[in-house]
Amino acid sequence: MTTWVQVPKNSDFTIYNLPFGVFETKRISARAGVAIGDKIVDLSVLHDEGFFSDITQLPNDIFLRSSLNDFIALGKPVTKKVRERVQELLLEENENLREHQCRGKAMVGRKEATMLLPVKIGDYTDFYSSIEHATNVGTMFRDPNNALLPNWKHLPVGYHGRASSIIPSGIPITRPKGQFKDPDMDVPAFGPSRRLDFELELAFITGRQTKMGESVSTEEAEEYIFGFVLFNDWSARDIQSWEYVPLGPFLGKNFASSISPWIVTLEALEFVRMAGPNQDTPVLPYLQCQNNHAFDINLEVYIKPENNEASKVCTSNFKHMYWNIAQQLAHHTVNGCNINVGDLYASGTISGSTEDSYGSMLELAWKGTKPIQLKDGEERTFIEDGDTVTLKGYSERDGIRVGFGEVSTKVLPSN
Repeated sequence: MTTWVQVPKNSDFTIYNLPFGVFETKRISARAGVAIGDKIVDLSVLHDEGFFSDITQLPNDIFLRSSLNDFIALGKPVTKKVRERVQELLLEENENLREHQCRGKAMVGRKEATMLLPVKIGDYTDFYSSIEHATNVGTMFRDPNNALLPNWKHLPVGYHGRASSIIPSGIPITRPKGQFKDPDMDVPAFGPSRRLDFELELAFITGRQTKMGESVSTEEAEEYIFGFVLFNDWSARDIQSWEYVPLGPFLGKNFASSISPWIVTLEALEFVRMAGPNQDTPVLPYLQCQNNHAFDINLEVYIKPENNEASKVCTSNFKHMYWNIAQQLAHHTVNGCNINVGDLYASGTISGSTEDSYGSMLELAWKGTKPIQLKDGEERTFIEDGDTVTLKGYSERDGIRVGFGEVSTKVLPSN
């Protein structure tokens, strides 16, 4: 497919992608849009001009709301039609929008726009689904010969996180404070975290709700999943290591998580669907899958000190995940837990098998014992004040590229 819109080379937002987001400018209020190249298609303008007139399920103001929840809740038959209609209108051979008087109003420059959270997130769950990451952490903190806990290959381990502190790309975070106790300390101390870390993750967003008592099978799980965002689950490792036994993460995690503003739909990633890693331990029937639910998505992490250029510190891939999205959602709901539209489910840190593919500073610098080199001679064991951490993700095959843009966050000193 080719488009009449000028799309820069290697753009994440090609005619094959068309992700959904929520934006505003100095002149217009928050509304829904679709990204193409360096432009945003204002869906409310297309709706007003009758381009969706045959999609009768769309309320008049559906694209003028400050989140995508109500639009996503209309269901995949409707959201697919809208995306496919936009794709049709942007094709090179289609003049309907290109020659229409509303074109100037409908096409907004991305540089003019401020991106907002794409959905109102009611609940957020974080999984622990990379066997490489879990093995690395188990090796560091427990017995290297028994790095994985006994339950790890039998179920997708997870915990419930804090939704109120999830922020979009571009919003800085403040270094968190809390208690910590190093092995050589007799009593805990209090102060700014000295071991602030990123976690390279993807997260899926649900587009259908269930009632309490209902569960979602692996076979039907993707009917409930609207799409993916990049996710940086910030972690204060020193606070976390002191507090997490016996109930798991708390203040070491809940201070901030950052997401990319564009939701890439499952349909856009169909061309890189693939089989996941072999699960060598048999799983119970409710976790068995008949279809492939892994995706070949390249992932990168960059660190930019305040006065220097960015350095790439990690190259990984979503295809490494041991537990897939269908298994995660099936396990999450098997006990009857109800889910809602706009809920967010993060993958857990995505690490590969090589040292340059580890998805956190904890692993890259191996608990602070192996500083990593940045450009201009700087070193890092953890994230320092003034650093900007940027996560990027994209899929590319046979000349087709579908990407996520980025989630970029600067760290400010502790208050």
